[in-house]
Parts: sequence; C-alpha cells; structure tokens
Amino acid sequence: MPKNKNTKKRGGGKAQGQDGATLPVPRQKNDEDDDESLDHWSTQSVLSDNSSWPGSDLAAAGEESSEDTSQQEMFEEKFSENMDGTLEKSAKTRLTALQGIQKALQKKYVADYLFDRKETLTDHLVKCLRKGKWDEQELAASCLSLVAVQLGSDASSVFDTVQPILTSLMMDNSTHYKARGACATTLATSCFLSSDDLEKAKFLTNALEDIFRMGYGKGENSPTVPSELSWLICQALSAWCLLLTISPSYEVQTHINNHLRSLQDLLRNSDVDLRIMAGEAIALLYELARDLDGDFEHEDEASLCELLKQLATDSVKHRAKKDRRQQRSCFRDVQRYVVDLESPCESVKLGKENLLELNSWTQKRQYDCFCHVLMTGTSVHMKVNPILREMFDLGAPGLDDYSHTKSLSKAQRTFINAAAFKARTKARAKHRDKRAVTVNAF
Repeated sequence: MPKNKNTKKRGGGKAQGQDGATLPVPRQKNDEDDDESLDHWSTQSVLSDNSSWPGSDLAAAGEESSEDTSQQEMFEEKFSENMDGTLEKSAKTRLTALQGIQKALQKKYVADYLFDRKETLTDHLVKCLRKGKWDEQELAASCLSLVAVQLGSDASSVFDTVQPILTSLMMDNSTHYKARGACATTLATSCFLSSDDLEKAKFLTNALEDIFRMGYGKGENSPTVPSELSWLICQALSAWCLLLTISPSYEVQTHINNHLRSLQDLLRNSDVDLRIMAGEAIALLYELARDLDGDFEHEDEASLCELLKQLATDSVKHRAKKDRRQQRSCFRDVQRYVVDLESPCESVKLGKENLLELNSWTQKRQYDCFCHVLMTGTSVHMKVNPILREMFDLGAPGLDDYSHTKSLSKAQRTFINAAAFKARTKARAKHRDKRAVTVNAF
C-alpha cells in the first residue's frame, strides 16, 4: 500500500529500536552537572599541562642539554671519520674528507675540541700537501687557515710546522695557481693570528712581494699577464695587505716608498678584481702613512688622483656592466679617502642588534680576509669566536645588545670605534717593535 505523504510523524512516547526495544531517553542537564563538568575539565587541563608542575623546566632543560650532547657527539664522530679519511689511498675519498673538515671548521666554533687534536690534524693535512694534487693541496691549505682562526695563538706550533711547506708551494712556479693562492692566504692568516715572530713575518712579506711584483710595469690587456697570473697576484696582494695592517711603523714606511708608485701599474690591469685590490692597497698605504704623518702627500699624487677619477667614472663598454659597477663603487671610496680624507664607513649586521662598523681601510681589509676564509660561517664566528670579537671590539661572546653604544649617534659610534681600533693597532705594532729590538740585540 503506498505511503501517504501527508501523514505526519507522531511525537511523544518512548524511542524504539528496529527490533522494538525501548531506548533510553537522554537525561537533561542541570546546573550541578555543569559545575561538575567544569571541575572535571579544569582538573584535566591541569594534569595535561606539564609546564605547571614543579621541575618541568628542569626536565625541558635536561632534554635540551641531552640533545646538544648528542649533536656534539655526532659532530665529533663525523670529524674523526673525516680525519681518518684524509689518509685513504683514494684521492676522491681524501677530497671528500677535506671538504668535510673545511665545512665543519667554518660553520662551528670548536676550539676546545680541536686543541687536543691539532697535532694529529696538522700531520694529516701536511701529508695531503706533500702527496696530493693541486685541488687537494688547495683544500688542505684552506683547512690550515681555519685551524688558525679557531685556535689563534694556540696554533703557533702549527704555523711553525707548516710554514716552510706552504712557502715552498707558494713560490714554486710548477704548482697550480689555485694551490699557490690558497697557500698565500693561509700563510698570511696564520702569521697574523698565531705568530709574533717579526723575522718570519718579514720573510713572508718579501715572498708575497715577489709574486705581485710580476704585475708591475705591465699595461692594460698585456699578453704577458694571463688571467691565472692576475688571480694569483690578487691573492698575494690581499695577503700582503693583511700583514701590512700589523707591521711596525718603520716597515710601513719602507713599503710606502717601495710600492705606492708601482701599485698604479696594477690599476691598469685588465682583471677587475686585481684593479679593485690594488686600489684598496693604495688606500691602506695612504691610511698607514697618515697615521705616521698627518700631512703626508705622495710625490706623484696628481697623476694618481687623475687615474682614480677615471676608474671611479669608468664607462668603457667592452667591460661587463657588473664589473663596471663594482669598480666604480670601490674607487669612489678610494678617491674620497685619498683626496678628501673621508674614511670608509660600512655596517655589517650580526644577529638582531649586534652591529659591526668598519670605519677604516685596516678594518675592512681584515674583515674581508676573514670573510674569504670563513665564507658562509663568518656570521657564526663573529658571534662566538672570542679571537675575532676582540679584534673588532665586539666584546665577549654573547654580548649582542650593544647597550653601551646603543644610545649614541652614528657619528659618535664611528669616532669611538675608530679611536679604539687605532689605539689597539698601535699597541700591537709597538709590541712587535719591542720584539724586533730583542731579536736584533741577540
């Protein structure tokens, strides 16, 4: 029989199941049930919130500490594997191991761990320098410079061991230019951070001069200066400038007399990086000369200023647009300092509020050199490496708020930083002068 659509569903009565059994009717809630429910949920929320119980902070700290410990153990295990890998017969395996050591020392400050293993690591790297090909020599030399950045003066024994080997490779014309450039950077960095021996610094400075002198007397696009040699000259000049920042005053005067005129030849080189490096070297020599004599003037300053002006406004079309932009930016700063005595001012942000201000060519050369060595790990080391933080007046590791200079104006901070840096540089030079007197006396 068809169902009548107009039939209404009758309410009331008890609900029934499909088998006709009576189902219980839901009980109506009252105020007492609501209070009971609230008490139940509040108790449950307290039980589920572990942070409200005493000792929960200690538990969280313990978990974080255990996590840090496990990460450190993993790091040490991986680093040991890479150290062992540098002794393998396969050249590919040794390269991979050296790359692992390089990345580890760049991205993590582990001076305490490295101190107990520096002799073993040095021995392994020296074997790579002696037996490996150029790419292996380049990586091994880079790792040695990172050891100096990690340990500072504690790596003096490492520098004494590797200095003859690195110097021999750097001066050997049969060695690949990439390996020679890496040796030059490592020698300068290690001497700068790990050694106070004036005679070794002087010998190394002369060796670097022998390399970049090969670019003197050459005109623009000279066929006698291939691109590989221009790159090597640039690396040697950069390393030489780093050592120049801590040279005694009488050594600085000698370098000014010997190189300030000749460096103008490198400004005409076809390689843009070498032109920029030569311009910064000239600005550094002017800065050091004016520290000794505030009225310093170069005898050929008119022609130098004219050349700097041309490079600062260069628009030659056969050069790449990026190269022209970099060159103009650099030589505008160099020209302003040589002509107008206006020091460079560059700010580097480290973290949220930690700011590194570079207010001199000396600071800029040192910072650029460590950026070249540390690459992507520069920010990490600037935050936690006490050697670099002391060098750039950043205070002890962990002091990132700059509360003592935060309220000062930019001009005041610039003046304070420049004065402190100049005082520290003079103190180092004076210390080296005393060592020179002692050495010569004996």
